[in-house]
This record gives sequence, C-alpha cells and structure tokens, in this order.
Amino acid sequence: MKIIENGSDYREFIGIIRGRSEDFGIDIIEDAKIIIEDVKRNGDTAVELYTNRFDKFQRDTFKVSQQMIEDFADKTGRPFLEALNKSIERIRQFHQRQLERSWKFQDDNGVELGQLVRPLQRVGVYVPGGKAAYPSSVLMNVIPAQIAGVKEIAICVPFPDGQIDPCVMAAIRAVGVTEVYAIGGAQAIAAMAYGTQTIKKVDKIVGPGNAYVAAAKKMVFGAVDIDMIAGPSEIVIAADETADETFIAADLLSQAEHDENASSILITTSKELAAKVQIELNSQLNKLTRKEIAQKSLENYGAVIIAADTAEMFDRVNEIAPEHLEIMTKAQDKDVELVRNAGAVFIGKWSAVPLGDYAAGPNHVLPTNGTASFFSPLGVYDFIKRTSLINFTAAGFKDIADTVEAMADSEGFQGHSEAVRVRKRALAKI
Repeated sequence: MKIIENGSDYREFIGIIRGRSEDFGIDIIEDAKIIIEDVKRNGDTAVELYTNRFDKFQRDTFKVSQQMIEDFADKTGRPFLEALNKSIERIRQFHQRQLERSWKFQDDNGVELGQLVRPLQRVGVYVPGGKAAYPSSVLMNVIPAQIAGVKEIAICVPFPDGQIDPCVMAAIRAVGVTEVYAIGGAQAIAAMAYGTQTIKKVDKIVGPGNAYVAAAKKMVFGAVDIDMIAGPSEIVIAADETADETFIAADLLSQAEHDENASSILITTSKELAAKVQIELNSQLNKLTRKEIAQKSLENYGAVIIAADTAEMFDRVNEIAPEHLEIMTKAQDKDVELVRNAGAVFIGKWSAVPLGDYAAGPNHVLPTNGTASFFSPLGVYDFIKRTSLINFTAAGFKDIADTVEAMADSEGFQGHSEAVRVRKRALAKI
C-alpha cells in the first residue's frame, strides 16, 4: 500500500481510484448495444441465441419451475438456512422503517394539496450467477421492493452450463419470488427492459452484474428506471492512535479480496498506527485464500493517507465519498457528525463492513466511486413513485389567479393565461 503524506501525491491517487470506473471499453459498449437491439427486434429468439452462446445452456423455456427452485435450494444445509433466515429478519426490520405514506393538507382557503405514494407495479432483479454467486444480493434487492408493495418481481439469473449456486436458489425461495428466468448478461437486461414473448416488461431493473450487465443497464435507462451503475468495492477507514491495527488490517483486506479493482484506504492522524497496520496487513495477507487478488488490489488502489488532524481526516473522507466508511476514533460518536459523503458508515471497532454486507439490516447496495456525494443506498424509497395532489376551491383559485396569469404572460404562454382568465370570468358572473 502507498503511504501518502503530501497534497500532490494525494491528488494523483484520487485520480487513480476515480479512473477505476470510467466509461466502459468500446468493445463492451458495442457488444451490449448489439445484444440489446437484437433482443428488442427478435425477443425470445435472440435471448435463446445469447444464452446458448455465453452460458452453454439450452432449455425449452427460460422460466425456472418451482420444482427446480426447490431442488437446488434443498442442496443447502441447515447452518446456511438459519443464517439466511436471520439475515432476512434483520433486513426486513430495517427497511420496514423506510416506508413512506401518502399525505395531504389544507390551506386557509380550503385548497387541498398532497402527495400520493404508490409502489411500482413490476420490478426486475438481476442476480449474478456466473463466476460469483451472491444470495445476499437476492435479499437486498427483493426485500425492499416487497416492503414497498411491488406486486410483480421477476428475477433473471444465469445458469452457466445449466447449473446455479444452491444458496442463491435458497434465497429466492426464502423471499418467495416465483417468477425466475434462467438468463443472464446484457440479454437479460434487454429482455426485462423491453419485454419478449416470454418475459413481461418491467418498470425498473436493480441488481449487480458484470461490465456487460452494467453497460446494458446504462443503455436501457429511460426505457426503464435502474438503481445505479455500481463500480468496484471500496472502503475508507478513518482512525486515530486509539484504533486496533489488527481490526483495521482485516477490514481493509475484506474489501481488497473482492477483486483487483477494489480500493482499500486508511486515513489516520497517527503515523505510528499507519506503520502497525502495514505490518499487520502483510501478516494477514498471507493467510487469505484470495491472496493474489487482495495483493493486487492493495498495490494498485490501496493507500494509507496521513492527515494533520481530525478536520483534515474527514475532509479527505468527504472528498473520496466512499462506499463503506469505518470510524475508529476516540471521539467516534462525535466524529460521525463530520461525515457528509458516504454510502454506509460503520462506527466503532465492532462494526465491521462484512456485517453490513449480510446481516446488519441496512442495504448493501451502495453508491461507489465518489457517487455517495449525490446517491443514496438502495431502499424502499427506490421502489415507489410519488404523484402530486392538487384540489382547489374557488376561493383558493381567486387567491392566486393573478399570480399565475402574470407568470404565464412573462413566459409568453397565452394559452396558460387564458385557462386562468376563463375561470376568472366565470367567477365574476357568480
């Protein structure tokens, strides 16, 4: 890991980590575009073509039967199922508190204004099923939609060589989704976005995937809504001299092992702690089964940043706007008030990021690559839409008619003004 103690090195490093998630390569963009257009034109035929080509998987139907879900799910063991159920319970408890309600009020003229809060009708969830399988992604994407009141949830998950991780199927069974399709990649995104003979169009697509999936999601945005374009995983730990170097090293490695593009950063006011963490990292790294991946991640996108004081430490935090932020300082409960930009904040030495990945309760779908300065974690609010309510009385209309007429005239919209004037004339006759 790099040791950064001056501004120029810091600026250079920020540029490097920001560059991890720049625009997709031209080949990926072109390939995803071809697939999307083919699926739009040819529907199931195109989906079948790409599924056979990429997943080496051919069936009479993309639809996964309930029996197949059960058969795969039954291959899991009791310890995993118990962990799954506890995670579901905690995730539901947290997200239940995000529910919004419709509301309205009346002003002095009896005018009623408000907002209707309604769930989306149909949502598509993409679940990775290739090199990596994440049952936790099923929970984090499906549960908030269910709590929001979404009636129809369709899951697309690839079945490479006709196989799928049983834990993913157990998660699908546990949350009660029955509309599941054995397709992945850009073709799955296109099928959900535009619909095929088999798959009904959705209103929104959520869930992580590879570069082709991410590129496809970006391209179909507008035809449907999407959650976000997620980049590589990242963690920033803000710590002072009171922090435990063993915990810090373990938490940095927990993100570095995701992939070579993950970023793990310690920002500290203590050079002594920085040195201890470096030693501990080398020791713990040798014990990891994904050592090579974590090592490359630390070499390319890892750093220890030395800050002059607490204020500078959190200035750096807020500029990076990390996906995950851990705070390990003697004044941690006070220092959290200095945080403006972060996807999720983990306070104190017992709040390790992996807890949030699986069972803490808050969503693990988080903004990355600095987008925490304007994006929020996935939540129930992502699966609702709001509609304004406007119900005027005659007295209320009279109170603002001249105002509206003047504003419309200033913008040159005669028809707008006339819509007000005809009502003013009608009122004058009463």
